[in-house]
Amino acid sequence: MKHSVPVAAAPQGAAEALIRGERVALVHDWIPLIAGAERVLQQMANCAPGSDIFTLFNFLPEETARNFFGADHRIITSSLNDLPLVEQYYRFLLLQSTRAIEAFDLSEHDVVLSSSAALAKGVITGPGQLHVSYVHSPARYAWDLTHEYIATVGGKLGGLKRAVAREMMHRFRLWDMRTAQSVDHYLANSQFIARRIWKIYRREAQVIYPPVNTGDFVPGTAARGDHFVTASRLVPYKRVEMIVEAFNRRPDLRLRVIGDGPDMKKIRQLAGPNVEMLGHVPFGQVIGEFQTARALVFAALEDFGIVPVEAQACGTPVICLGKGGTAETVRPLGNSGATGVWFEDQTVESLVGAIDRFVEGESEIRSEDCIVNAASFGEERFRQQYSECVNSLIS
Repeated sequence: MKHSVPVAAAPQGAAEALIRGERVALVHDWIPLIAGAERVLQQMANCAPGSDIFTLFNFLPEETARNFFGADHRIITSSLNDLPLVEQYYRFLLLQSTRAIEAFDLSEHDVVLSSSAALAKGVITGPGQLHVSYVHSPARYAWDLTHEYIATVGGKLGGLKRAVAREMMHRFRLWDMRTAQSVDHYLANSQFIARRIWKIYRREAQVIYPPVNTGDFVPGTAARGDHFVTASRLVPYKRVEMIVEAFNRRPDLRLRVIGDGPDMKKIRQLAGPNVEMLGHVPFGQVIGEFQTARALVFAALEDFGIVPVEAQACGTPVICLGKGGTAETVRPLGNSGATGVWFEDQTVESLVGAIDRFVEGESEIRSEDCIVNAASFGEERFRQQYSECVNSLIS
């Protein structure tokens, strides 16, 4: 879920360089808005004051970008950023972006640090430069989800558009594999993504979990209610429809749904009287909902998953899929310091079973354990681990 949050400035003391490189370049796919990947880039920038930020597209207002990344960082965009109305179609410029990312001249920088979910790792570096790539995920639409992605291409001339998409993905995969070998050291945001990096690129990756803003998500003073909460963008892969169906089968339990998106109308029509659709809510209200809920319910297969960590920072247990990133951030009931309950399959039956197990064992999950677990994913921890890793690689 992309919260509407205040733009946080660099933390006090960020002017002190944590990374030893004299001339550092940061490379990021694109900056259309401030979301999880941009918060990783922010913390990378905090480790390297004065570093240049190279990105294909930057749609942030100048003041917003300056406040978020710091006034000492210069943001350099590609020529594609100047195309008319490019905000509306930049994601379709995939092959053009492979050329544009290679066009960045980084020869004046000693250390290149990329933040990549598709393209940033493809920058060209020389033998005297260190390139460390923090990978959020190899591009899913080009690899393990390519068939699912192409199947969604429809409308007029759907067959032709799917043929074009297949050819585009094929060409991108060739480029992606070629550029994967030029990275000196890979970092992954979870063990789940490290396995994907090995599967696709046959490269080992060190895991450094991404920074979560646990400072804003804190326990509340109000008493907990009797409701559950889920929070995400209402798109198919988040499986909010499945969550609502599960609570339709448990009419004695209340669910509050935070978020908006293309599936809103369908989910609203499906929701029973025990399900309340809140839509988009202010950031402060998101925190309040987390603080007073019995548990967060989260059904997506995520690379990492920030929302479950934010909920735990509020002392709130999490009912989540026991696969992907959430299997690494939520300790299931039955283990020491449990912070939630896992379900094994993305089915209504599996989720209902997990909800039942939570209700039966709710008293065994302590808010204190949730808070301590969430603290291990904080921003300061990320800066320390990230800078130590990069420094160890600088000769």
